[in-house]
Amino acid sequence: MNTMANTAPLTASDSPLAWARRSCDTIMARYAPSELPPAGRWHYHQGVFLQGMEKLWRATGESAYYNYIKHYVDLYIPEDGRIQVKDHLDDIMPGQLLLMLHAASGDAKYHRGAAFLRGLLDTWKTTLDGGFWHKDIYPNQMWLDGIYMEGPFAVKYARQYDEPALYDVVVKQALLMYSRMKDEQTGLLYHAWDASGQAPWANPVTGCSPEFWGRSVGWYGFALCEIIEYLPADHPERAALIRIVGELADSIRRFQDPATGLWYQVVDKGERPDNWLELSCSTLFVFTLSRAAREGYADRSLLESARRGYEGVLTRVSFDAAGGIVVPDICIGTGVGDYAHYAARERKTNDLHGMATFVHMCMELAEPR
Repeated sequence: MNTMANTAPLTASDSPLAWARRSCDTIMARYAPSELPPAGRWHYHQGVFLQGMEKLWRATGESAYYNYIKHYVDLYIPEDGRIQVKDHLDDIMPGQLLLMLHAASGDAKYHRGAAFLRGLLDTWKTTLDGGFWHKDIYPNQMWLDGIYMEGPFAVKYARQYDEPALYDVVVKQALLMYSRMKDEQTGLLYHAWDASGQAPWANPVTGCSPEFWGRSVGWYGFALCEIIEYLPADHPERAALIRIVGELADSIRRFQDPATGLWYQVVDKGERPDNWLELSCSTLFVFTLSRAAREGYADRSLLESARRGYEGVLTRVSFDAAGGIVVPDICIGTGVGDYAHYAARERKTNDLHGMATFVHMCMELAEPR
């Protein structure tokens, strides 16, 4: 485990790369790979954090990060590649780590594992119009979270193993979500959509859930940015995805809290006293605003909003006695519900949702402008 050779507190003048490094070092010092929560399973909580660590490894070349990722993956992948997964899109997401490890090591078991996860998409249950169910226990429901759980893995797989038809599968999911879940008034997307209209939270006309949950909107924007990066330049729907990211980034900016630069748990209801500023969605929104402006998907003025968001996040971060960072106000994992459901969700410190998105935010801001 990394023991954080440098334990002095960081300041806002330190580089985003230094902040990403401290976040990864904090988790490595606290948990062996086998202990990463929820310990004992292949899961997106670990996957999204380790995929951020992969970005840090690529930027620094430091083997400790690669070895930590490899140690985690090797706990769960058998030689035949048939990883123990549940019928959740969430369990597809860590497949991104297999793609990296196969390319870096040449070990065929990682390819077998990635191919196993990719094959699951061929038989995944769908709505009548082809949208992936988020989980088997939620029939006919698409959740915004799902596009991040399968989309970046699938487009990376398509590129690495030359399967161009898989690009179309991913794009279809992203566009279907946008068409079904976008609110025209705010430009935001609802957390979920039930094609059957049977869920207790479903709008009887649209099938949408009633609220804009911050992290789900953040997952959608983040996922589309990652998908566009790997989509062929001549893909016929690439321009449509770029337009969506640009429009979504503009909408996100409108709901940024002017006092703190952060965003609320329920994005459009910041005036309510029981709503609260949530750091995982704020870090995802900073990522999306920065990427949209940097890549020309939206006006470069969004970089100022991203800067204020980043600085707002850093004002909330503190340090423990060992020099590890302490990231508060991270919503635990949550299902779909009404306003009261989201407002009452438990807030945790250093939950991997927020530590992961913090690393991704920092690595995005470490890119040249």
